[in-house]
Amino acid sequence: MAAFWETAELYLWNMLHRPGLSDLADILIVALVIYQLLKMTRDTRGSAVLKGLMLLLVVVGISSLLGLNALNWLLMQVLNNGALVLLILFQPEIRKALEQIGRGAKLDVGRQREQDEESVRVVEAIVQCATKLSRRRVGALIVFEQKTGLKDIIENGVSIDSVISAGLLENIFEPNTPLHDGAVVIRGKRIMSAACILTLTEAVGVSHDLGTRHRAALGVSETTDAVALIVSEETGIISVARGGKLTRHLDARALRVLLEEMYMKPRSQKQLFRWLPRRGDRKEGQE
Repeated sequence: MAAFWETAELYLWNMLHRPGLSDLADILIVALVIYQLLKMTRDTRGSAVLKGLMLLLVVVGISSLLGLNALNWLLMQVLNNGALVLLILFQPEIRKALEQIGRGAKLDVGRQREQDEESVRVVEAIVQCATKLSRRRVGALIVFEQKTGLKDIIENGVSIDSVISAGLLENIFEPNTPLHDGAVVIRGKRIMSAACILTLTEAVGVSHDLGTRHRAALGVSETTDAVALIVSEETGIISVARGGKLTRHLDARALRVLLEEMYMKPRSQKQLFRWLPRRGDRKEGQE
């Protein structure tokens, strides 16, 4: 055991006192290569192989540190002779990486364009759904997760985990269906859950004219940084709760600006509230 601690102390001393600029650059390059490998193999079959390889490298290091020579020799043989096997297993990922290197900066531009197009599609789907429900006076409550996680709220509802579409959202809020009551929670560009139960606001001074949906939206916006979209069942008025404050009487244009602020290029507060109607003129009936 004493030999182990002496070896560990020697390794630590070398790590702290020996590295020069070239060593630091070498470590940085290896770290970047590993990071890119993890990115490329994420959500692929190669990710499990890569994790197994990294675990094997850790075991090799530990066996060398502990002086387990036989185990270390056996693992080194596996690593040395397994290079060809790994090359075959990672063939799709290696090909993808070489294609990315060949395309260079064009790849990033294309990916950004795809992300922008998807953001536009999501924004338009939500605006289309809200305006249709508003015209039909169908009640709806949609909560957009921001930096504060809403896992506890998502788990108390019915799991959906689907891409956002106007048709799906409209069907969820269709009256007399199992998922009509409660809130839909959206994380990024996916519908995570429906029929979620929210805690109502406890703020003093909230108008008695506001129904359960509005109070629930205010409640979640007070305790988290989430943004809540409400469609009134009685009047069809579209409202948004954010930071414990309720903005009512939104039209399609104002709603689109707010959603673009979340999903696309950030806009200044001045630009955002320029299109939001003034609060307060009309009262909304109890829901």
